[in-house]
Amino acid sequence: DDAGFIEIETPILGKSTPEGARDYLVPSRVKNGSFFALPQSPQIYKQLLMVSGYDRYFQITKCFRDEDLRADRQPEFTQIDLEMSFVECEDVMSVTEGFLVRVFKEAMGMDIELPIRRIPYAEAMERYGSDKPDLRFGMELKNITDVASKIDFVVFNTAIENGGSVRAIVIPNGSSMTRKEIDALGEVCKTYKAKGMAWLVPSAEPRGSFLKFLTPDDIAAIKDAMGATEEDIICIVADKKKVVWDALGNLRIAAANKLGLIKEGDFKLCWVTEFPMFEYSEEEGRYMAMHHPFTCPKLDQLNLLDVDPLLVRADAYDIVINGYEAGGGSIRIHDSELQNKIFEVLQLTPEEIRTRFGFFIDAFKYGAPPHGGLAFGLDRLCMLLVGTDDIRQVIAFPKNQNAQCVMSEAPTTIDEKQLAELSGYWNEYKLEAVSDLIRLERIRTFTNDLKGT
Repeated sequence: DDAGFIEIETPILGKSTPEGARDYLVPSRVKNGSFFALPQSPQIYKQLLMVSGYDRYFQITKCFRDEDLRADRQPEFTQIDLEMSFVECEDVMSVTEGFLVRVFKEAMGMDIELPIRRIPYAEAMERYGSDKPDLRFGMELKNITDVASKIDFVVFNTAIENGGSVRAIVIPNGSSMTRKEIDALGEVCKTYKAKGMAWLVPSAEPRGSFLKFLTPDDIAAIKDAMGATEEDIICIVADKKKVVWDALGNLRIAAANKLGLIKEGDFKLCWVTEFPMFEYSEEEGRYMAMHHPFTCPKLDQLNLLDVDPLLVRADAYDIVINGYEAGGGSIRIHDSELQNKIFEVLQLTPEEIRTRFGFFIDAFKYGAPPHGGLAFGLDRLCMLLVGTDDIRQVIAFPKNQNAQCVMSEAPTTIDEKQLAELSGYWNEYKLEAVSDLIRLERIRTFTNDLKGT
């Protein structure tokens, strides 16, 4: 309010548009066979507000995403959403920093030092194995591919030959860990698709999982490359880059928690910038937008769209607090030709573009200002401020791991009368089939009751 933002409410019942997760759909009783979608974010609406002449918008809004749940994620959540016109990245980030300064001062009595540190995406991945790095402790990743290439060890050799890399972290004073504890670290790596974890204690009497493949010179080279001492343990993963980053990035956090390296009440904030514009989906066989299809690429890299889209960086930025993405945003595309080019890279047909985004593209014909914005996850921000890692602790009626409300038991079946009101969508066969399913569910419940008795 103090910065001149206007609070505007956007619709909950909207149109299904691709934004990275599955939509929650609401069937229309009035328009048979058609559906509303609950918003994953107010993205398109707030861009339309900028096109229509509003300079600064914000709202506190509900969002819905049908995706796999985890400790810091719920199917419905609240965003603090903002958008600004005639801005660049630094303008949006500056307003956001002012907001965070006030929140931390009033809620926590803490002073945040400005400007908040900026870390390019490529650096974050290289050093921390994550695009949301936790800066409260060390144990940074190091690339030891050059050293590993000189070692006659098939795991390293195969990974390097296949275009992968060999990277490692040092766990300080880890030489005292038991074999059971070390094996548990290896299981963490396997959770993130690594085939395993090699380990080495470079002491006077070295220990390790692949010691028979190492010469004294090899051990010394690994120790020097990692800056390790004889009391440390070196944990190594060799695989494709993404697998190595995921495995070691999460191993780093697991080890820090186990060793008590994270100080309670400590907060470390950073911006992660210059995200890739696209990622390639093996499952779909095409490029996907890493953020969303309205993110603006770096304008000096537009020529790369026809060369290698994976090299293109986006004008995107995430605010990270203690290893969690607390908010994210970008500068948006405001040129219709560039927007169509991005749709082309994403392999959307003209028919798909017209069906999904026709109203949005039409609005751009009237002239759109350069604009950008950001959204905070309010629930996640509260989670961080109160010092828990379970978002359900700050939500009054949270869903469980299966996206169910344990109090009301939603989602549940509905009665046949309600279904009949939507019968324009269901033909007789489908309606009868659904009715049968409802009856079967009732029989199942009755049978279970009998078993209980």
